[in-house]
Amino acid sequence: MTHTTESLLLKGLKEFSLPFDPEKISAFMTYLNELKKWNRAYNLTSLRSDEDIVIKHFLDSLLYLKALPEGRLDVMDVGSGAGFPGIPLKIIRPEMMLYLVEPSRKKVTFLEHIVRTLGFKDVKVIEKKVEDISGIKVDAALTRALFEIEEFYKKASHILREGGRLILSKGPKIEEEIKKIKKRLQFETLKIRLPLTDIYRYIVIIYYTSMDTGFHDRTKGHKSTTSKDANICFNLDCRLRRAGCKGFEGCPGFKARA
Repeated sequence: MTHTTESLLLKGLKEFSLPFDPEKISAFMTYLNELKKWNRAYNLTSLRSDEDIVIKHFLDSLLYLKALPEGRLDVMDVGSGAGFPGIPLKIIRPEMMLYLVEPSRKKVTFLEHIVRTLGFKDVKVIEKKVEDISGIKVDAALTRALFEIEEFYKKASHILREGGRLILSKGPKIEEEIKKIKKRLQFETLKIRLPLTDIYRYIVIIYYTSMDTGFHDRTKGHKSTTSKDANICFNLDCRLRRAGCKGFEGCPGFKARA
């Protein structure tokens, strides 16, 4: 870990236009150091270089911020592995309640260690598969390179509150999965460039309502957007939002994404 590594992270955060301070930068560097140390024995990630970890783990995880409403949220990172995307999101937005769900004992051991090391509050590590979880409801459930869209909906929608959302990060073959859910679920995609690269990710947001009973035709189809023109609703108590509304001009809960 070098000064160059820290500069790389700072450059990426600035490209995101994210607020940061020395404490957040220190947390990322501690995370990087501990990940590399534990990786020698636990094989937590195939990425080895500082540059790859900063860009393809840390910054890649922060893409999910584009799909999360503002304010305090309860968020579940499903199949967290070594803590992605959950831990980077918690560093930037410490107010969130974070659940890290991971069935692997060795990865859970690392997650518990890094949560203690970073001094996080409001983080719970759960050693289970998401389909086995009960008694917890969250505003958003995230997963990274683990499930297909349809599979994630079937396994994780039961842990969402009314008006909650499932968020996935996908690559260029996204249209193959989109065909399976088109006209069945209310969703949108955000095409976002990964900072410091020419790589694009497709963030898929599934809006959940209890009216959904599974995969069935809906009156609303697929809306494809970019991160510059997507809107969000940040009024978590609004009944319209809980029914899947994403905000509209003139509504107090409307926010045009910067």
